[in-house]
Amino acid sequence: MHPMALDGVLMILALSAYAVGAVALVAYFLSREDWLRNFGASLAVIGCAAQFAQLGARYAETHIWPLLNLYGSLSLFAAMSVAIFIGFAFRYRLWFAGGFVLAIAAVFLAYGVTWDEGVMPAVPSLQSYWAKIHVPLVVSSYGAFLVSFVFSLLYLVKYYGERHFATRRVRISAATAAGPVVPPFEVARSARYGTDDDGVNPALRDTPALAAAVSEGSAVAGWLATLPSLAQLDILVYRAVSIGLPLLTLGVITGAAWAHEAWGAYWQWDPKETAALASWILYAAYMHLHTRNAWRGMRCSWWSVVAFLSIIFCYLGVNIWISGLHSYKV
Repeated sequence: MHPMALDGVLMILALSAYAVGAVALVAYFLSREDWLRNFGASLAVIGCAAQFAQLGARYAETHIWPLLNLYGSLSLFAAMSVAIFIGFAFRYRLWFAGGFVLAIAAVFLAYGVTWDEGVMPAVPSLQSYWAKIHVPLVVSSYGAFLVSFVFSLLYLVKYYGERHFATRRVRISAATAAGPVVPPFEVARSARYGTDDDGVNPALRDTPALAAAVSEGSAVAGWLATLPSLAQLDILVYRAVSIGLPLLTLGVITGAAWAHEAWGAYWQWDPKETAALASWILYAAYMHLHTRNAWRGMRCSWWSVVAFLSIIFCYLGVNIWISGLHSYKV
C-alpha cells in the first residue's frame, strides 16, 4: 500500500475506534458492564496505536516533520491525550472516564482533519531541530491537561451530587422533625459497590449523604457511588497536572530557544507566548493552591477546568483567530 494511502486508512481507523470506543466507555460509565469496558479499552488502544502509526507513515513518505501544521499537531494532541489516559486507566482502573477522553479526542482529531492541506514544505523558521523537541513537549502537556480536565469534571459531578442529596435530606428532616434521617453506613454495604475492612464503601467515606441515598435505593446515588471517592478524584487531577506542568515548562523553555534561533529573541510577547505564559501561571498556581487544605477538592477542580479552557484558547483561539508569529490564519 502506498504510504499516503496508508496514512488515510490509519486516520479513518483511529477516528472510528475513538468514536465507537467513546460510546462503549460512556455506556460502561452508566452501566458498569465489564464487556463494555473491555471493548472500549481495546478500541482506545487500537485508535491510539493507529494515530502514532499514521504520523509515522506520513513522515516516512514526505520526510517532513508532521507536527508543523494544525493537522499534525491536533493529531498528536488526540493521540497523547488517549495515551496518557490509558496509562492512568491501567494503573488506577479508571476506564469509566475513558468515554469522555475518547470523545474529546475524536472531536479534536476530526477538526484537525479539516486543516489537512496535504504535503507542504515548512517555512524556513520551522525547519529546525527544535521542532522535534518543542512541539511534542507542548502538545503532550495539553494531552495531560485534557485528562486532568475530565477528572476535574467527574470530581465536580460527584461533589455536587453529594451536596444535592445532603440538601434534600436536610429538607426532609426539617419537614418530618423526626430526628436524624441518615441511616448508618452499614446499611449501604453491598457487593456491587464494594467495602473496605470496616465494611464501608471507600468511595462513599467522604460523601455520607450519597451513602445514605444508596442505602435507600436511589439509582442516581448508586451510580455516583461507583466513582472513586472525592479525595481519590482530587489526587487524580493533581497527578495529571503533575505530568502536564513539567512538560509545558520544558515546552516554554525550548520554545524560547527556538524563537532565539529563528527570530533573534528569546521572548517577543507574541500572543501565543503570552497565552502560554498565562496558562503556565494558572497551572503553577494550581500546584501551589493544592498544598492548601482550604483549596483542595472543589476549588482546585474548578481551577483546573478554567486552566484547561485557557489551554484551548492558547492552542486554538490564538493560533486561528489572532494574528501573530504562531498564527494559522491565511
